[in-house]
Amino acid sequence: MKNVVKRGRPSKVEAPQMKLNVKTVKMDDLSFNDKLFTPMRTNTKVDQFFSSDKGVMPGTNVVITGDPGVGKTTVLLDVLADLNNQGKKCLFISGEMNSIDMVGYVRRFPKFGALEILFMGDYSDVNPDVVLRTALKEGYDCVLIDSLAEISDNYVDHFGGSVKSNTNRILQLLDEHNQANNDADLNTTFLVIQQVTKGGGFVGSNKIKHMTTAMGHLKFDEMGRYFHFSKNRRGGNGNKLYFNLDTHNKVSWLHDEPLNMA
Repeated sequence: MKNVVKRGRPSKVEAPQMKLNVKTVKMDDLSFNDKLFTPMRTNTKVDQFFSSDKGVMPGTNVVITGDPGVGKTTVLLDVLADLNNQGKKCLFISGEMNSIDMVGYVRRFPKFGALEILFMGDYSDVNPDVVLRTALKEGYDCVLIDSLAEISDNYVDHFGGSVKSNTNRILQLLDEHNQANNDADLNTTFLVIQQVTKGGGFVGSNKIKHMTTAMGHLKFDEMGRYFHFSKNRRGGNGNKLYFNLDTHNKVSWLHDEPLNMA
């Protein structure tokens, strides 16, 4: 007897039923701590670019990309140090440098010397998730991470798996501290330096785009170096903000121009 091969569309398979309680909310029924809407200010021109409230907003995540050599680390350390000088509790997490590397930065920018710094390279033989969770548990107003890709690689080296899955693990940790799950009950803001490919794509998980409150870029053009946001859920100035790194102990924020102008 010949085997009969049945052709046509396969029979429909019913998905297993599962009970799921889905709740909707009305924003009018929710309440939030007023501190979430009090901006953290550097008292420099850059404040108006971070939000329409003219400052870095608590509990947010700001991802910064940039051209090679444009000064991503320097600019974001300058913002962090200015917030630190205004009385905010700040932390710099470096996945790329060590304390010797920081000497040159501190000589040019002495205010960086007052920042708390976690050098991930000092704990290369330790579970990086434990290192980050232990450091962040204390609670900070603002944390600068340089860079997310480098720290994700540390996770891959320890846990295995893909960069994407390990980046998602880190993003979950950031979200916990956005929600003030730390000893100080602070809604932590994260300034995250992220690498991109030559084509401008993200290195790592696309979830970064979705969890990001604001997406900033540091670039060169014929007029010099500038900073701008391509996305910002908190408003803010959408122009290019030009700057230079020639002055001692501060980034010089110069003038802003509309993005469509040379």
